[in-house]
Amino acid sequence: MAVAHMANGELSPVGATDVAPPNWRPHVGPHGEAEQPLTTTQLELLDDVLREAERFTGLRFSAYLGDLGSNTAASAESLLAGLGADAPAAVLLAVSPGQRVVEVVTGGEAARRVSDRAARLAVLAVVSSCTDGDIAGALVTGIRILADQAGTLPERSTW
Repeated sequence: MAVAHMANGELSPVGATDVAPPNWRPHVGPHGEAEQPLTTTQLELLDDVLREAERFTGLRFSAYLGDLGSNTAASAESLLAGLGADAPAAVLLAVSPGQRVVEVVTGGEAARRVSDRAARLAVLAVVSSCTDGDIAGALVTGIRILADQAGTLPERSTW
């Protein structure tokens, strides 16, 4: 299986000179609980967007929200590989707000339809939404952009 690492982005670089003030707690993403960062309504919307993207493009779309470990690119590629037989035609959008990292990874077949430019565009949109604290909106927007850029298969076209 060929895995094409498409694009990544950082929400905000964290340098060695960055020092947080005492008692400061970041407010990134939804103000929910760590175990349930998205509401049921947000999860339903994300599920609908993923389903529609797959129907529209014929590709498999997946979204991941959580820690990606020390090697974020390798972790994202591992998540893509976890899709098994669907991996070659899959697009994964992985967002790790705690690490301030966004990764877009595609399988070999999907890479022919999702360009590096499209992946960078999705990363920029995700970063923008995350900066505003809208993690659910970031995932939805990122998937919609990737699906739009992948385009419709000719046999799925209605025109």
